[in-house]
Amino acid sequence: MLRQMRRRMIGMAMAAFSAVILLIVILVNAFNYAEVSRRADRTIDSIRSFEEDAQKHGEEDKPLRGPFAGQPDREENFMTRFFVVRYKDDSAEASVYMDYIASVDEEEAVSYAEKVLQSGKEKGYLEAYRYHVYAENGEKTVVFLNAAREQEQIRTLLLISLLVALGSLLLVFILVYVFSGYAVRPFVQNAENQKRFITDASHELKTPLTSIAASTDIIELENGESEWTENIHAQIKRLSKLVGEMVALSRLDEAGAVLNKEKFSLTEAAWEIAETVQPQAKAAGKFLEINIQDDLEYLGDKAQIQKMMSVLLDNAVRYGDEKGRIEFSVCRERKTYIRVWNSCHFDTPPDLKRLFDRFYRPDSSRNTQTGGTGIGLSLAKAVAEKHGGTITARCPDKDSILFEAVL
Repeated sequence: MLRQMRRRMIGMAMAAFSAVILLIVILVNAFNYAEVSRRADRTIDSIRSFEEDAQKHGEEDKPLRGPFAGQPDREENFMTRFFVVRYKDDSAEASVYMDYIASVDEEEAVSYAEKVLQSGKEKGYLEAYRYHVYAENGEKTVVFLNAAREQEQIRTLLLISLLVALGSLLLVFILVYVFSGYAVRPFVQNAENQKRFITDASHELKTPLTSIAASTDIIELENGESEWTENIHAQIKRLSKLVGEMVALSRLDEAGAVLNKEKFSLTEAAWEIAETVQPQAKAAGKFLEINIQDDLEYLGDKAQIQKMMSVLLDNAVRYGDEKGRIEFSVCRERKTYIRVWNSCHFDTPPDLKRLFDRFYRPDSSRNTQTGGTGIGLSLAKAVAEKHGGTITARCPDKDSILFEAVL
């Protein structure tokens, strides 16, 4: 239980930190992408203005000449590489301006422009180029800016941020793992004290219970049986069962608890429990249907597995509807399944998440009448988990409940 608590603490801390670091990485890279794209678009607008100025000076049908001077930074002008493709009056023939690019030829430039126009997008990235489509007076102009450096910057920041995030996660995991040991130490101490108290209390309670039982027997010998002595015997039996279950659960909770694992016939073990419970179900006026697969074998603690089956069946007999139906099945599909279903009408469905909590009782008055201790299902859960499995409860409808252990 304490190991699970520590793992849960580490898991929650790592999940929270991972969510924060992932959000930071996404926001930083999204902001960087948006900023780099915005600067590229601003440069493209400068190229567009530069081109329009050149056309106004009578160079409409000629390549752009002279140094590019569209950027405020004169040095950046020499690093700005671009080409322009223009379609006039819906003409299929394109004019290409390539004075400021050397990495593509005219045919490739037209091919890029056609791809952009077919995509229907106004702006975006195409391979190493940032483009922008301008439509005005029946003309379409596509400006391509070489953005290889900007794309490399985006990729570099993404890689660095991911490496930093992974390194941070690893470092945080180490720190959380180390400090979680200190965090759970008080819980470990409390748990050890609780186990010691349960063990000591069980030994201390056994002696007076034995004495009370013996005294009650003597009273019955001298004065005969009565409803009072019967009630004393019933309460002694109930208290003895509670003490035994608490001790068993405490032992199962121990981190180093060793199960007596052995390979045994699960089929025979299940039939032993079913044949024991069947008379009890019949005496309670309930019908028990048994479906146990033949030739099942299992490696585990036979006594503990049988205890889990007994708890589930006893729970069904105690709390099922009068003259109701109980189904007990054991089978192997991909895993080993132990299922106990019983009819049980609920005015208010129980809190299924709390059914396996210690001393949880959906209906305290009914538990008092039936003699339940409120710890049996907790014991069944501990047995299932010790065997690397799980146990769940669900209500298929308002008139039944199903317990399923998966081993």
